[in-house]
Amino acid sequence: MFDLQWLLIAIPLAGAAILLTWGKEADGFGHIIGTLASAASFVLGVILFAQLLGKPEDDRSHTTTLFTWIDAGRFHVDMSFTFDQLSGLFVLLITGVGTLIHVYSIGYMEHDERRRRFFAFLNLFIAAMLTLVLAADYLVMFLGWEGVGLASYLLIGFWQHKDSAAAAAKKAFVVNRVGDLGMALAIMLMFAQFGTSAVEAVNQSIPGASQSVATAMGLLLLLGACGKSAQVPLQSWLLDAMEGPTPVSALIHAATMVTAGVYLVVRSAAVFDASEVARNAVIIVGLVTLLVGAWIGCTKDDIKKALAGSTMSQIGYMMLAAGLGPAGYAFAIFHLITHGFFKANMFLGAGSVMHGMNDDVEMRHYGALRKAMPITFATFALGYLAIIGFPGFSGFFSKDKIIETAFGENFWVGMGALIGAGVTAFYMTRLMMMTFFGDQRWKEDVHPHESPKVMTYPLIALGALSLLGGLLLLGDWIVEWLEPVVGHAEHHELGIPVWLMTVIITSTAALGVGLSYLTYGRRPIAGETPSDSSVSIWTRAGRHELYGNEINDALAVRPTRHLTRFLVWFDRMGVDGLVTGIADRLGDTSQFLRQPQTGYVRSYALMMFGGAALVLLALLAVTLA
Repeated sequence: MFDLQWLLIAIPLAGAAILLTWGKEADGFGHIIGTLASAASFVLGVILFAQLLGKPEDDRSHTTTLFTWIDAGRFHVDMSFTFDQLSGLFVLLITGVGTLIHVYSIGYMEHDERRRRFFAFLNLFIAAMLTLVLAADYLVMFLGWEGVGLASYLLIGFWQHKDSAAAAAKKAFVVNRVGDLGMALAIMLMFAQFGTSAVEAVNQSIPGASQSVATAMGLLLLLGACGKSAQVPLQSWLLDAMEGPTPVSALIHAATMVTAGVYLVVRSAAVFDASEVARNAVIIVGLVTLLVGAWIGCTKDDIKKALAGSTMSQIGYMMLAAGLGPAGYAFAIFHLITHGFFKANMFLGAGSVMHGMNDDVEMRHYGALRKAMPITFATFALGYLAIIGFPGFSGFFSKDKIIETAFGENFWVGMGALIGAGVTAFYMTRLMMMTFFGDQRWKEDVHPHESPKVMTYPLIALGALSLLGGLLLLGDWIVEWLEPVVGHAEHHELGIPVWLMTVIITSTAALGVGLSYLTYGRRPIAGETPSDSSVSIWTRAGRHELYGNEINDALAVRPTRHLTRFLVWFDRMGVDGLVTGIADRLGDTSQFLRQPQTGYVRSYALMMFGGAALVLLALLAVTLA
């Protein structure tokens, strides 16, 4: 049965091909084809995962080779895929949450005349993401990696009639190419050192490599991960990407694409275990990003951008956990899965709010929507309770474990993660208060209403998963399940009882909730965003995303623009000037030399006579001398 795992990719890829080539006659049912393709991959994934569960621990990795992709001298790459404990979890997440998003999109994109094309791009994205996580070779993984980049470009810029959407798509594409360069160089280094880019072979060979090679490889892979997962310093594309349709935000920026970097680090566990420098770099990137994302989330009034800042922060938690090594790999994946549930739930919930508010994204124009949209409110609340770590909800188990492990590794790293938990509770409570509570602030021509069932059913399913996702930790199941892939997790001593650490984390979150309630729940909220001049420097910095765009503009965009202008000038005045200058001088010389060529015989006779006379005079002068 595992020999059929390639169908996981082929089915949605075929769906995309059909939808893109069938023509307008498929507009009426194209969304059904796209949804069924994703659902079929999910069903197959469940069957394969169930079979994996029934196998002994040492027989849960199955690699299937379809054909030889590259065979050039020593360079040999098979088009092969591996279904194991790690990729199996990702398959269920990608296809399961992806299918719910497909169903939701049937209602959300109902009136879009290009809906068939939208579902084709969704299918293409699912196929590319599955290629990425199932790949048994880093080069095959890079194929899926670039496919995800292409699909995200098409989806973010789907409404390209808006200049902002077209610009956001280009920005995401360009910034990700910077990260992709790191991954490409890492693959080249693998081949140069080990003669192969197969994942298993690299992981087996890396312990024998020098420390400098392991560090270089780890840092290059981290650069690739930063691009896809929107981690500092390559985070600037994520908030702009909210210009795409909301289902895109749920699929790409909650459950799949932004988690690809975390997957890359965990799949390359042996590389990072071989270099303490690379692991520390992952910790630093994750810690900085989780705090920066939380800061941004506190200041955005656009509901989707507030959630995007939250996504940055939560992916930062995952990267932090991955940087903690074997003690944190399983918890990074655990939080990745629970985050996929509750963040997809909240992004789709935000889309439901926008659907009922005439596509208005400003939370200052909301208020009191819990009564007008009860299902959206209830399901969103489940996601909210999960992300702040309310006891019993999925985030309580996954994020708390990361914070506990961080404290076991380093006190200050743990403190940073704990502060992030408090700030998370603050900005998410702010979002809830501004959207669903308080006085109504919407305009007179807006009539909030609940979304159709085709949109609310996926919300209910994701809300339930937001509540129940923590069951994966029951009996340490997910830790033991992933141990053959990521290694044995050595538990660090905290120095205090685990229950006391749980109380501290929960109390920190409660403090964040309380402060936010006092700030936004007990005070009236302005209907319009205050100007930058009337807010604190901290709020202003958060609104401008800590001036990341300005920094990129100063360090990369403007210097590159000036360099391009210089090269154009040099090409025109230097290169072209040299070529055309020589040609012009030769032309001038030929024009001068042709002047004596008059065509008259008498002129030529006179010139011959004059020449002979000059020769005679010269001979006479020599003789007399």
